[in-house]
Amino acid sequence: MGVQQAGQDRQQAGAEGWDRLGDALDERLAESDALLASRFPGETGRRQPVHTVYVPADRISRGIARDWGEQAARSVETFAPDTAALADATGIDRQAVEECLPRVLAKLRDEPVEDLRIDLEDGYGARPDAEEDAHLLAAAEALAADQAAGAAPPYWGIRFKGMEAAGRRRGLRSLGMFVQAVLEHAGELPDGFTLTLPKITSVDQVEAMVWVAERLEERFGLTAGRLGFELQIETPQSVMDPDGAAAVARMLHVGDGRVTALHYGTYDYSAACGVTAAFQSMAHPVADHAKAVMQLAAAGTGVWLSDGATNIVPVGTPAEVHAAWRLHAGLVRRSLERAYYQGWDMHPHQLVTRYLATYAFYREAFAPAAARLRAYLGAVEGGVMDEPATAQALAAVLARGVQCGALGADEVAEATGASTEEITGFAHRRVGQDG
Repeated sequence: MGVQQAGQDRQQAGAEGWDRLGDALDERLAESDALLASRFPGETGRRQPVHTVYVPADRISRGIARDWGEQAARSVETFAPDTAALADATGIDRQAVEECLPRVLAKLRDEPVEDLRIDLEDGYGARPDAEEDAHLLAAAEALAADQAAGAAPPYWGIRFKGMEAAGRRRGLRSLGMFVQAVLEHAGELPDGFTLTLPKITSVDQVEAMVWVAERLEERFGLTAGRLGFELQIETPQSVMDPDGAAAVARMLHVGDGRVTALHYGTYDYSAACGVTAAFQSMAHPVADHAKAVMQLAAAGTGVWLSDGATNIVPVGTPAEVHAAWRLHAGLVRRSLERAYYQGWDMHPHQLVTRYLATYAFYREAFAPAAARLRAYLGAVEGGVMDEPATAQALAAVLARGVQCGALGADEVAEATGASTEEITGFAHRRVGQDG
């Protein structure tokens, strides 16, 4: 045997040895790989609403989304009739207001509410059973009628009384009646049908909600897994276990794939942590801590995050409206900068600053993100060498901007050299796991 042949044989034997070692390593980590894929599947690609509007059940009527949009538009005419006045009132740069206001007014006309929740919890209170039944059924009928007419928000549903002992039977009754009523009026549950579980204090309650969802699916002949739900994180027990572990992470994973979002509850959580009423805020340190834990728990799972609300609403004198608008606009911007792309709105006039601050954020991000993404995709030379995960984040901000109406699909395609579909697909690709 020559020296060359001997060397080739050793290389072949070495390669086979590495293959055997690789096979053994794959086998050793197979269970871990499967758990990672199931627990952290990444973003779904579904459009996330920029807000949730909570309305007590007795105030729901047909055309409610349109009515909120009309009230919001009138508030601009009344309290800030030109762009200079609106910029001064909201604290948003005047040039940004000039660029965004036509889009905001169109949004208030065409799709003023992206997500609406019939509230049977704190915003509604405790009522006699017959009264809650009547309000619930009327609200379900109204939104189902709007759905049929093409006037309902893309997402809508119910926040029922949760799993606390005092309200759980009433909550179960309302939840079941609501699902049945929507099925009777609409024939099926709409794609954006959403349930919100409030005031969670134990992992057991989330497991119980999974059990309830399964029973309802059986009762109404729904596809297994059809009923997902949001978790409203508004108690210290839902953030931290008695042993110091992150309870919200466990809650998310015992949800059996049904948990769709984590919503921060500003005032219940702050009060439970002992924060004086005057200082309860989405920007308080206890809020930031809770939301940071929520963000870590949700990372990579595809579960959406939503910030809370401010109860300082834009009503009263012009000075009072302006002060509330400025506060709300600042909080919306703050949430967006911290990667909380959704929040709560409690009054029609808050839609003005919800969309104005949101659109200004995405318009500001547009040009630099598009230029960097275009360079990353190889269409032009760029001065920044972005990592794949950063490029994915650039695509995500553009996709979100298009979805909410801040950016036009055509202008994004022109600036990046890629279609909205390509950008959205790239934004939700699992970097490092599937290419």
